[in-house]
Amino acid sequence: MKHIRKIAIGALTLSVLAAGGTTAALAESPSGRADRTRAAYTSEEAQLQELYKQALAEGGALTVYAGGDTPYQADYLRDAFIKKFPKMKVNMVVDLSKYHDARIDNQIDEGKVVVDVAHLQTLDDFPRWKKEGVLEKYKPVGWDKVYNQIKDKDGYYTGVMFFGFANVTANTLGDGAPVEAKDFLKPEFTNKLVFTYPNDDDAVLYYFKQLTDKYGFDYLKKLMAQHPKFVRGTQAAADLVGTGDYVANFASAGSFSGLSTPSIPEHSPWVAWPQTAAVFKKAPHKAAAKLYLSWLLSKDAQQNSIGTWSARTDVAAPADRKGIFDYKNMNPLGLGTFMNDRAALDRYKARVGLYIGDVKGVDPSDPDGLLGLYPINLDGTQG
Repeated sequence: MKHIRKIAIGALTLSVLAAGGTTAALAESPSGRADRTRAAYTSEEAQLQELYKQALAEGGALTVYAGGDTPYQADYLRDAFIKKFPKMKVNMVVDLSKYHDARIDNQIDEGKVVVDVAHLQTLDDFPRWKKEGVLEKYKPVGWDKVYNQIKDKDGYYTGVMFFGFANVTANTLGDGAPVEAKDFLKPEFTNKLVFTYPNDDDAVLYYFKQLTDKYGFDYLKKLMAQHPKFVRGTQAAADLVGTGDYVANFASAGSFSGLSTPSIPEHSPWVAWPQTAAVFKKAPHKAAAKLYLSWLLSKDAQQNSIGTWSARTDVAAPADRKGIFDYKNMNPLGLGTFMNDRAALDRYKARVGLYIGDVKGVDPSDPDGLLGLYPINLDGTQG
């Protein structure tokens, strides 16, 4: 259960994965519906096995750039993929999406593309890359089941799962844990809050933008009067909750320390978005990239391996969570809209920076500065 728990926390759900509910529903379905479901599984599996053969014939190597803020954050995906396709050699490189997208642009410009497929938070990059003609047109297994709102109609990119940022609070708080945004302003939380720099992460920035839109910049002034600590990386912020004097955070996905609990506010805004993926036209292992993207969007992987809200319409929401489009205080397409207006985003980021100050600290995904321009060879050396 290690990998299931890890990403389930990232999806703001600590309970049973959606797969459990879906399996139960299937058991109670009429036999005709169950037969159709089994047929769909068989069809997807046959397609995956054919793609696997093609990937092995190509050499069996794959490099994935995954957006994240700790080095091993996407290992659960790599491990699940290798378990399914044991002859594959997979390079899973995690870094902040804003660094990966710059890295990819540089590789394309220099004609030395080493990445095969990427799934990133920088949602505005994918329409741009499509326009620039650097993406491979490919509709993976399960394409017709992916929410129309999160996939390119022409087949150049698609959301592969939904990530969510909301509250993380120390278990020691019990019923006194803050839930709504204004709860974090209570005097008892002075010097006890920890956040990710919003001017370092656009999803966190969008969280703050929604709060100041709803409550005014007076909210940010009052929040800063609480003397919160700011760190780089949403994982680092969440991991501090429950340690020392730090008892609460919002705009992160949770920790697996056992010291804190994630929660979703009922009224104040929070953030979820479709982490988006594409295969690159100049990918050195294009067959492997197509296999990976098809596996990731297969019904089996969406039910059992991602541990968060699915990109597919035929997979249930995680246990104890609403459907991703059913929250009145969260628009899963909002982050993409926010990021597409870079001028407005940068103006807001600069204004927030006046209150919070400059970002300090090393890249949390690459603390030793080793990734470089062309990470990473399959033997673990730097390219």
